[in-house]
Amino acid sequence: MKFVRYTADASPQWGVEHDSTLHPLSRLPGGPPDLSDLANPSYRTSVRRALRDGALPSRPADDVRRLAPVPQPGQIVCVGLNYHDHAEEQNEEVPERPLLFAKSPSAVTNPGDPIVHPAGIDEVDYEVELGIVIGRTARNVDVADAREYVAGYTIINDVSARDAQFDDGQFFRGKSYDTFAPMGPALVTDHSVDPNTVDVELRVNGEVKQSSSTEEFIFDVDEVVEYISGVTTLRPGDVISTGTPGGVGIFRDPPDLLEPGDTVEAEVEGIGILENPVVTADGDV
Repeated sequence: MKFVRYTADASPQWGVEHDSTLHPLSRLPGGPPDLSDLANPSYRTSVRRALRDGALPSRPADDVRRLAPVPQPGQIVCVGLNYHDHAEEQNEEVPERPLLFAKSPSAVTNPGDPIVHPAGIDEVDYEVELGIVIGRTARNVDVADAREYVAGYTIINDVSARDAQFDDGQFFRGKSYDTFAPMGPALVTDHSVDPNTVDVELRVNGEVKQSSSTEEFIFDVDEVVEYISGVTTLRPGDVISTGTPGGVGIFRDPPDLLEPGDTVEAEVEGIGILENPVVTADGDV
């Protein structure tokens, strides 16, 4: 099931996308849903029933402005060095446990909105990532139960200022500039996609830069949820960014980084394409 947060003629709302048609969910019993509803099996069953019975209004899916599924996460927890091919391109050893860092929640931006290349930063890079959106409070979750706490999956472009990252010797500043977490274009449930076996790709101006599969994960979705929930409590609306595959710009020879005027497309099989232009701090291309 593919849920879409969007706006058309009014305030942001949730819909379900089916066969290129978007069905608003606000008329279901209980009114507009939240993330906890979307993670609830009973609610999902009611949505399927309403779709089957033709009980939901509809509009073309391309006739709306898509929004980030979680505009203000409680936290964004990122996993570093979580693809075998990304470890190889850096000549790094495979880690024995997930390597975690934080990204500012205020970095989130919508599909189609610009990535702002900050003034004074020279090395802005791309990273296509599968995002996990938490739907239930999770603490010390067992790996076998991890999926029960997931509302769904989305795409995150973990945009990174490499010069800030390397100068500081830690990740937060380089990962957290405003607009450095494009997210979307949908929230897809576990029944619609196997998050551990999907293809991922990133293109800049139509040219493929990253192409891999989550089968390259060092720690899969279930292991990541188990590990992070053993460190910190995860709450509905928290987001986990699961790491990026090989092909990032900074490790190319020569480095191949983002510039104003570029268009970035991050794609995850079964979820869609997250597209964002790159602009200067003044909004120019």
